[in-house]
Amino acid sequence: MQEPVPRTESSKAESSPLPWWTNYFLMNVTFLKFLLWLVLWGLFVELEFGLVYFVLSMFYWIYVGTRGPGERQAGEKSAYSVFNPGCEAIEGTLTAEQFERELQYRPLAQR
Repeated sequence: MQEPVPRTESSKAESSPLPWWTNYFLMNVTFLKFLLWLVLWGLFVELEFGLVYFVLSMFYWIYVGTRGPGERQAGEKSAYSVFNPGCEAIEGTLTAEQFERELQYRPLAQR
């Protein structure tokens, strides 16, 4: 018969009085930022500037969402081929030659 192995502090499961999702959302910075934005939007709605706050927020999110060329990682190509070395296009780009071929496509007569 084997003796039971004593549990150490690290092997004990930590129990929290809060639900599992509470820890996840409170630690998620994006969620906290959205929650702050939502509270501020409610405040501006009460001040009758809700639409102004919403529109300015959209402009801010567009500004933050765009990256400058210096923020590109090494080897990452730009979507605009003129900014890539040798004007190399990314995979899946529609070229003028391909577009012309598709416009002039005619089915075979012997099908």
